[in-house]
Parts: sequence; structure tokens; C-alpha cells
Amino acid sequence: MIIDLRNIKKLIISILIPLLVGALSGYITKDSMQLYSDLIKPSFAPPGYIFGIVWPILYALMGIASYRVYRYGDNRKEVKSALKFYAIQLILNFMWPIIYFNLGLRGVALILIIVLLVFVIITTIKFYKIDKVAGYLMIPYVAWLIFATVLNYYTWILNK
Repeated sequence: MIIDLRNIKKLIISILIPLLVGALSGYITKDSMQLYSDLIKPSFAPPGYIFGIVWPILYALMGIASYRVYRYGDNRKEVKSALKFYAIQLILNFMWPIIYFNLGLRGVALILIIVLLVFVIITTIKFYKIDKVAGYLMIPYVAWLIFATVLNYYTWILNK
């Protein structure tokens, strides 16, 4: 079996892109865990350390999914469209913690996370139409964002 190093390199880059987006956002909001611990939270809110476990896994799954779609050929119209939605959701994902934590605009962050969720659902559907596995790889992200949206809502209401 011959291993194609070009594909491994593309896979690694595809995984690194969302991980780096998350890391940069995390760096910008490095005091967020203290801010999170100071918030009044609903009973179902996870401890802060859970986010540091969940997000890298979700970013890796996103990266693998995007690679699976990309390998169908970024010159194809449906692949370009899917990857465009993927890029937009990554930008929104990057912006959310800055708005939620650094700016403390939890109501605005709630609107943003709803828009993010819509883009992620559209991305997931587009990925699924190109590569079913890629679509399935996005489902944990969708589920987590639904939970995060509910959590954002309650922390906004409880901390007005």
C-alpha cells in the first residue's frame, strides 16, 4: 500500500485550520474561563474545563469533514459552495467568544450563535450531499451548538 503524502498533508492542513481558528480565538479570550466561572449559570452548565476538551475534538472533526469534501475537487460548484459556507461558519465561530466574553454582549452573542448554528446546519447538509461521512462528522458540532445556544440564552437571562 502506497501512502500519498500529498493527501496526508492536505488532511493535516484541513484539521489545523479550525484548530488554529479556535486557538487564536482562545488566545484572544484567554481570561474567558474566569469570566465563565463568575457568571450565574443554569444547573445544566458544564464546568469550564469541559470546553477545553470538547472544542478541539469538534474542530478536528470539522477539519476531517472539510478535507473529505475538498478532495472531491474544489473546482466543482457544489464543493466551492459547501466550503464557502464552512469558511463563513468558521469566521462566526471565531467571533462568538470575543463578543460573548471580551465584549460581554451576551444578547448579541445569542443572535450570533443562532446565525452560526444556521450556517453550520447548511454546511452540514451541503457536506452530506457531497460526502455522507463528512455530513455525519458535523453532527456532534451541530448538537454542541444547540446546547451552547441554550446555555448562551440562559447565561444572558441570568446575568442581565
